[in-house]
Amino acid sequence: MMAKLADPIGVFDSGVGGLSVFRALMTRLPFEDILYFGDTARVPYGVKSVDTIALYACQMVDFLLARQVKLLIVACNTMAAVALQAIVDRSPIPVLDVIEAGARMAVDRTATREIGVIGTPATIRSNAYTRAIHRFDFEVRVFSQACPLLVPLVEEGWLDHPVTRLTAEEYLKPLLGHNIDTLVLGCTHYPLLKPLLQDVVGSGITLVDSAEAMAEQAAAMLEREGLANPQEGFPHYRFFVTDVPYRFQVIGQTFLGCELEEVRVIKW
Repeated sequence: MMAKLADPIGVFDSGVGGLSVFRALMTRLPFEDILYFGDTARVPYGVKSVDTIALYACQMVDFLLARQVKLLIVACNTMAAVALQAIVDRSPIPVLDVIEAGARMAVDRTATREIGVIGTPATIRSNAYTRAIHRFDFEVRVFSQACPLLVPLVEEGWLDHPVTRLTAEEYLKPLLGHNIDTLVLGCTHYPLLKPLLQDVVGSGITLVDSAEAMAEQAAAMLEREGLANPQEGFPHYRFFVTDVPYRFQVIGQTFLGCELEEVRVIKW
C-alpha cells in the first residue's frame, strides 16, 4: 500500500473520546485531512474481553485502510493496551498509539516520581501504562485506578454534572492518598472532563493528556517518512460513527469548537 502526501490521517476510538486526539492534530497539523472513526454503538470497550476488543479494532483498521489513510492513530487507550500488536500486524502503514506518548510525558513532568493513572478496567488490568512508564524510569512508583463509569458519563454528554463529579471523587480518593504529583488521563474520553478532574485533584497535581504528545509524534513521523502534506489548503475532516450521530455532533462541536459537517453512520 503506497501512501501519498495528500492522503488523510486515520484516527479511531471506541466513541467520542478520541476527539481529544483529533483536536490536538487539528492544531498541530492544520493542513492535514483527517478521518475519524468512533464506534459509538459498541462503546464502552473497557469492560469487554481482549478478543472482542481486538476484533472491533481490526474492523476499524480495515475500514480506514480502505479509504487510503497514510497514518493510523489508535486514540483509544483500551485498544492500545490490549490489541496494539493485532493492529500493527494488520496495517501496512505506520501506527501510533496514545500510551507511549502519555507515559513519556508523565515521566518528564513528575517531581515526586509518584504517578497516578486512571483508565478503563481493561487498560488498568493490562498494566500497559506501568510497563510503559518503567521503560522510561524504572524507579517511578505507579498507582492505578480503574474508572468504568466515566466513559458512559462522557458519552452521555455529562461533562460538568453533579453525578460525574461525585463519581470522579470516589474513584480518585485512593490515588490522592499517595504522594502523586502527576495524573495520567489513561483514556481519551477523560480529557473531555479535564476541568472537572483538575478541580477534584487540586492545582498541585499535573494532569497528563497524551493527545498533545500524540500530535507531536504524528508530526515527527510524517516529516520523517516524507508524508507531510505540503499543500497549505483548507483541510477536509470526515467523521464516521456506528450509532447516534446527533449526540456525537453535539458533543463534537462543543469540544472541537467547529461544526461537524460530514458525520456518517456505518452499519457493520
